[in-house]
Amino acid sequence: MLSVNLTPMAFLELLIHDSLTRFVAQITIIVVVARLLGLLARRLGQPMVIAEIVAGIVLGPSLLGWVWPAAAEILFPPDSLVLLQLVSQLGLILFMFLIGLELDLKLLKGRGQTSVAISHTSIMVPFALGSVLALYLYPSWSSSEVSKTAFVLFFGAAMSITAFPVLARILSERRLLRTRVGVVTIACAAVDDVTAWCILAFVVASARASGFQGAIITTLLALTYILFMFYLVRPLLRRIAARVGPQTGLSQNVVATVVVLLFLSSWCTELIGIHALFGAFLFGAVLPREGGLAHSLAEKLEDLVIVVLLPLFFAFSGVRTRLTLLSGEGAVLVCALIILVACLGKFGGSAIAARLTGLSWRESGALGVLMNTRGLMELIVLNIGLDLGVISPTVFAMMVVMALVTTFMTEPALALVYPERVRIQDSLEAVPASLESAAGVAKERFSPLICVANARSGPGLLAMAAELRGTARLRIQALHLVTPSERASDYVEEGIESGAAHPALQPLLTRASELAVQVKPISFVSSDPVDDILSVARVNEVDLVLVGWHKPVLRQSLLGGTVARVLRESPVPVGVFIERGSEDLKRVLVPFVGTKYDKAALRLVRRMAQSRPELEVTVLHVRSVADLRDPEQSSILHDEPAGTRITLEVVYDNSPVDVAINRSGNGYDLVVVGLGREWGLHQPWLGMHSERLIRESATSLLVVGGGADTPTRGG
Repeated sequence: MLSVNLTPMAFLELLIHDSLTRFVAQITIIVVVARLLGLLARRLGQPMVIAEIVAGIVLGPSLLGWVWPAAAEILFPPDSLVLLQLVSQLGLILFMFLIGLELDLKLLKGRGQTSVAISHTSIMVPFALGSVLALYLYPSWSSSEVSKTAFVLFFGAAMSITAFPVLARILSERRLLRTRVGVVTIACAAVDDVTAWCILAFVVASARASGFQGAIITTLLALTYILFMFYLVRPLLRRIAARVGPQTGLSQNVVATVVVLLFLSSWCTELIGIHALFGAFLFGAVLPREGGLAHSLAEKLEDLVIVVLLPLFFAFSGVRTRLTLLSGEGAVLVCALIILVACLGKFGGSAIAARLTGLSWRESGALGVLMNTRGLMELIVLNIGLDLGVISPTVFAMMVVMALVTTFMTEPALALVYPERVRIQDSLEAVPASLESAAGVAKERFSPLICVANARSGPGLLAMAAELRGTARLRIQALHLVTPSERASDYVEEGIESGAAHPALQPLLTRASELAVQVKPISFVSSDPVDDILSVARVNEVDLVLVGWHKPVLRQSLLGGTVARVLRESPVPVGVFIERGSEDLKRVLVPFVGTKYDKAALRLVRRMAQSRPELEVTVLHVRSVADLRDPEQSSILHDEPAGTRITLEVVYDNSPVDVAINRSGNGYDLVVVGLGREWGLHQPWLGMHSERLIRESATSLLVVGGGADTPTRGG
């Protein structure tokens, strides 16, 4: 029985009573803290790697060991760090393999010369500046036991790193992968990865070798091994990849073979003297991307590596990071100097090189900001340096702070240099001339933005948009927003395949071909769908935002969630289309009580009637019973174009919803109604309203809301 006087420390020691329970507790705490801080990082618009680095520091001597040293001693005693380090190294080997998988030579297609020029400049300039800074720091911040050459080379290499995975996510979430800035940046980062790791391999060889001759031998062995991997191992991997297909899938034997070869590659490079991580990276780089082998392996490994194993590495790094070593004025000044040199070298070198290769100053500045992102890759390099004894714990802490600052500043600096409005304009492809010159001599343009959440809703939304064109020429844009992925490989894959429309838009494009309607497909990753829908609508100056309706979760309002925000915040009219199978439009009902949204709904129906003279439109004007005492002639319909079949019917009833529901079953193919309380379609507190008109209508509906004060062009 537990004693009632058991102290928290005694209770913790009781829970953690051997090496296994301690290791399980470490994993649990590390993953939980990393995920919780990740939620905060996302709210601040920062990448997950920021949260993971901070989580490691929080669990280390800089915070936990300072605030609660007794708990830190129980959770992370020095003798337990050996196991934590070994498992984290396993995670790094798998992670570097995944980074190699993401390195695709397709990234360089058509832009190799520009990318190589910018990339090499972005390596050489920070390397040179870092080396000069290392010469200045060596007498005071290193020791005679460390070779000056190794210290200088390592410092230069550490300054040259770019975080490829973090960069891929930022580019995709900011809709830059398909812009000129994006494709050049991701290609530069790929070249940077290869070059920086080759430099680092030479640095490690120099640090481990007994002299210059030993470093040369190690380098020659490394070059021989690289050739061996590309010309002998790669063909073998092609045979393995050929056995993986849609029907066969990825068998456990194939996975076992690849994993064994991966560890053998890491083992070989460790024996050569250039570190096991280089072998893992190289093996991932030579693995063929044809077929489904690379993608299937990434899917199997990434979640385990990213969620469990990498946080262990961050925690191990955090335990080794002692920010208290930076308490002196001299240390703070040196840390600031390191950050300044890192930013000048990477940002300045990349931006100037980009400008000289033809990019604008704005694009060059954005590329420089992005290339200055270091994140996890920098932390990996720093741990290698600390393990080799090339840098001291104090310099290690300074460089960790530099990695944090340069990664943290990427998002705000990018927003300053490359504002959202410009990013969206550059990310959306130019509209083909055929779209602008279609429809003969029509002078007006009708430009709806169709928001496609899934493939099923696309064709119906496209048909509805085509019906609303009136006599104007049609300029349809179809937008599909992709949910953010945790996998950097997904982002890079999206960028490579940018020439093809997203699969969710394919049914819509097929229907567009059948209707002889041209559509501009748009798709990108979005963490805030409403903000991105409205941004695209503003930049492209659309006349109508057309969204589909999907079954709500539990008791959520039918017009709640994303749809509610679009209706509330859109500067242009919004149509919510609830499709119930009526494809051939012959009769349309427009319930009307006179609100601004009713008038907007009537304007849209008038557009339909202009292009479809055979269309029968009934405007059902529902008035209060009290109006019977003093009836007046309705002036809803006036100056209707010749040939249109729009009729007005006035009904006196105190329940407009009941009237509209009853009349919707009288052979109508579509009901077009304005958003509003009168129709039970509004957003009161807690969403407590019946929305009976949507639930009980016998046919398809188009609910009109949004910026209804804005007239629709061509109507």
